[in-house]
Order: sequence, then structure tokens, then C-alpha cells
Amino acid sequence: MNWILLIIAGLFEVGFAFSLGKAKELTGNASFMWYGSFIVCLTISMILLVKSTQHLPIGTAYAVWTGIGAVGTVLLGIFYFQEPATFWRIFFITTLIISIIGLKVVS
Repeated sequence: MNWILLIIAGLFEVGFAFSLGKAKELTGNASFMWYGSFIVCLTISMILLVKSTQHLPIGTAYAVWTGIGAVGTVLLGIFYFQEPATFWRIFFITTLIISIIGLKVVS
């Protein structure tokens, strides 16, 4: 159950990064909505991270949480914000995913 909470926390980390990206694109009241989304996602992500670290090693949990956030944010950048999908970006994201899986296996 704690791993599921950690994965959900990582997805909310992607949510707060996405919210910042959207807020950057907009002005006025629309940007405030996305900043509000950022605060909500950040709060949920932190609460779930704290709950999961009560039963998982902090180093592993934090690495997995940031890894999910990093991978998800890069993928959103590529697919939604039209950032470049170069060979090296894909290579290093793949390396990061393999490392996250490795941390899960050895924990």
C-alpha cells in the first residue's frame, strides 16, 4: 500500500509541475487557477510522500518520488509542451526509469 501511495504522490508531483507550465503560458485569472492547482497538487503530493515514508526507507522513497516526477514531467514536456525528444533525453529518461525499478527491487 505504501508503494501505491508513493506512486500517487509522484503523479501529483507531475501535476504540480504541469500546473506551473500552464500558469507560465497564461495571464490574468486563468493563471491564478493553475497556481491554485499547483498548491493543491503540491499539498497532496507532500502528504502522500510523508505517509509513505513512515514505512519505506526515506532515501528510496524520495528517489522514487522525484524520479516519477522527473520522468512524468519530461514526458509531459515532450507530448504536451512540444519540447524536443532527442536521443539523449530519451536515453537518460530510460536510464532513470531503470534506476527507479532497481531501487524498488532492492528495497
